[in-house]
Amino acid sequence: MIIASDAAVSQGINSVGVSEDKASRPKSAEPKSARREERFETQSWEALRESGNPVYETAREFADVFPDKIPAELPADRGVRHEIDLAPGTKYCVTRQWPLPRDQVKAIDDFFESRRQAGHVRESISPHSSPTFCVKKATGGWRIVHAFNKLNDATIPAQTPIPRKDMVLDSMSGSTIYSAIDLTDGFYQILMREGDIPLTAVSTPSGMLWEWLVMPQGLKNAPATFNRMVSHVLRPLREFAPSYFDDIFVHSRAEGGLSAVEVHLRHLRQVFQVMRANKLYANLKKCVFCAPEIPVLGCYVSKNGVRADPEKVSSICSWPTPTHPTELRQWLGMANYLHKYTKNYAELIQPLSSLLKKDALWEWRPEHRKAFDAVKESLASAPILMLPDDSKPFHVVCDASDFAIGCALMQFDDEGRERVVSYQSRQMKPAERNYPVHDKELLAMRYALIKFRVYLLGEQTFAVYTDHASLRTAMKSPHLSQRMARWLSFFAEYNFVVHYKPGKNNILADALSR
Repeated sequence: MIIASDAAVSQGINSVGVSEDKASRPKSAEPKSARREERFETQSWEALRESGNPVYETAREFADVFPDKIPAELPADRGVRHEIDLAPGTKYCVTRQWPLPRDQVKAIDDFFESRRQAGHVRESISPHSSPTFCVKKATGGWRIVHAFNKLNDATIPAQTPIPRKDMVLDSMSGSTIYSAIDLTDGFYQILMREGDIPLTAVSTPSGMLWEWLVMPQGLKNAPATFNRMVSHVLRPLREFAPSYFDDIFVHSRAEGGLSAVEVHLRHLRQVFQVMRANKLYANLKKCVFCAPEIPVLGCYVSKNGVRADPEKVSSICSWPTPTHPTELRQWLGMANYLHKYTKNYAELIQPLSSLLKKDALWEWRPEHRKAFDAVKESLASAPILMLPDDSKPFHVVCDASDFAIGCALMQFDDEGRERVVSYQSRQMKPAERNYPVHDKELLAMRYALIKFRVYLLGEQTFAVYTDHASLRTAMKSPHLSQRMARWLSFFAEYNFVVHYKPGKNNILADALSR
């Protein structure tokens, strides 16, 4: 850690705005839900061919991976089975079957007969039993489901790691062409662990008791098992095809003398081969192929970076004025999800957060309306965030106000523009608000290093910009408080240089917390 002054610090932040990238957006990535629905409905073999999508021939070769209906057969053993581990002391999980109307009874019997023929179920003599019932489908007919309530209550939650969203996004840095593959759900596609089959026993109103040889709908930990299986079979391809539950995101760039499209088609072929070998199936209507931008886990990714999902932004911006704490809490829940796109989020919502404190009187005042509108405006004009590039140095901008601390992780892109990778901010705790100014600034710096640890720890020397010159003397003082001594010990893990950037030039830092 080095303390230095910087007389030649860049004074402008040239982040790429949303409007700048509009022309490069494919129609399939436009925000309106109606357009998204239209894309899914028209994504067919004919539509792929007529649009001239380069994936058509390759996808056609693997048409069995995109069936209209999943084959009714026993799935392959892919090395991952669904397991049910019960809490110690659990004996029997039994819930009595309740009577159902005659048409539903027939639908249930027909369902189990088809599953028996497919090898998915067998008759059971298990001491466990969960009832079966029907739910009306929006398209007509009945969906057969089971009430595994007692079994699920007794099941130990799976500790299977879930992929981090930021890691999935970061892996796409540098890519220029993308595909999103939507896998059909994993129910009935994963074998049960042999010893757990009796636990899945389900009764029917006609007096039958069946047990599942494959993972049925309704079991606790089923999504985690499916995610584990997909991650397992795609592990050799994860460098260019990360997965998240039932989504596979394929991304490519030009390399080895091949164009980005040529590399991408090679990558897609490898993914399709793995899917065929493991009998994984995708819903063609919901797939996006060879696009300059795709939806990824609630945002949109392109070669320019990451932008907030326009549908989510629209929902937040069209939300009416809250009339009750519950409505405000719901709105803040949605807004919090997009906080990394907002450079002054913690300070903006401070008046609104005060309304949700225990025993606070609900009275919507002008300052609340101002904060409510400010968050909407900030999200509506949110920049496209840059995907982190490990080949380029990072720098951090941080600042503190009376009530909040904020920071931004920054990089320069290939065109020399200073871009935001992520904004982070939070409100101060009551005790922290009493800190002296330089301690608040150090608190903001510590917060930044914690939030961006995965990018900065072990990084070659990076810069931290602050608009408080007092930090230079405070951190060199021989008379350190215990708090500052602890923080300096923490800072020693990182290799950074502190630059003083006057407030009049540090526009971004001031905006982070004010």
